[in-house]
Amino acid sequence: MTLADIWFAAVAALFTGYLVLEGFDFGVGVLLAYLPKEERERQVMVGTIGPAWDGNEVWLIAAAGALFAAFPQWGAALFSAFSLPLLLILLALIVRGMAFTYRGSRDTKRWRRNWDRCLFWSSLAPAFLWGVVFANVVRGIALDGKHEFAGPIWGLLNPFAILGGLTTLALFVTHGAVFLAVKTMGRIRRKAKGVAEKSGVIAAVLAVVFLTWAQAMEGSFVSVLLAAVAIGAWCVAMAANFFGREGWAFAGSAAAIGAAAVSLFAALHPDVLPSTAGSENGLDIENAASTPKTLQIMTWVAVVFLPLVLLYQSWTYWVFRRRIGGRNIPAGHNQGDLANAGEGGARRRR
Repeated sequence: MTLADIWFAAVAALFTGYLVLEGFDFGVGVLLAYLPKEERERQVMVGTIGPAWDGNEVWLIAAAGALFAAFPQWGAALFSAFSLPLLLILLALIVRGMAFTYRGSRDTKRWRRNWDRCLFWSSLAPAFLWGVVFANVVRGIALDGKHEFAGPIWGLLNPFAILGGLTTLALFVTHGAVFLAVKTMGRIRRKAKGVAEKSGVIAAVLAVVFLTWAQAMEGSFVSVLLAAVAIGAWCVAMAANFFGREGWAFAGSAAAIGAAAVSLFAALHPDVLPSTAGSENGLDIENAASTPKTLQIMTWVAVVFLPLVLLYQSWTYWVFRRRIGGRNIPAGHNQGDLANAGEGGARRRR
């Protein structure tokens, strides 16, 4: 195994971590339009992800940085071919951050509802578009002899990519519902459990079709095994949710999404971006990687700093691990502060 192989695995791990952690964030944002009946319930829902959403996005920054540094040709081809969907994802993440920041700055119903709509759409769009991007990476895109994108942008919306987008959207909505069942009390908890039961079935059907199609195109023994693990973990998660074991359900849904993402990277290896305009035009680990010296420096940097990042984020989730409810929402004009619910719970424990 070469350093290029190790960094391919590292990029896969970083993107997988992002999808697992940001996935339930996106799910909660989408469900904000359906689950709550009153403002206090909306604050509870957003309070569950208020302390963690920005930390979860660090995984995306790290993944993109590692990809560009370790595989500059891969990064250049990806950001050229997927410039429009990635731009839409970036704009959605900016709007999403603004919604978290400004929702509680005014104590008016109209102000909060408008930011809630922004939070809904800025969660739904990336949840769908990430599936489109990853599906096209596995399927391959039209690359010319210079490894530059040579196809029409609308070609990215092919049936396999659309199925990938619908699959990630359904998985993330269910993942978010299970997370709410773990983190909340009362009506929101009960309703989130019911939503997970229904959306989980839809997500399971879409995931089975999508993963089967992906493995039929690019699968290997390892990737097929990981896809089977993902489907099995999802079934365990849905069974645990049905019997009220929310913690096991969340662990199962996280494992399923993680295994599914890793199965796609395993199916891709040793390619990093196949070409539909001729296999000789595609990018693989060898022709896309940086120099060995660059990879060596990156390895030492990762060995030093990655454990610190993991420890800090683990500590954050530990501090805000308890369930929250309406009583954790402070009274007064700043009830819309999205982090107040989680911070209130942490202060009560101290």
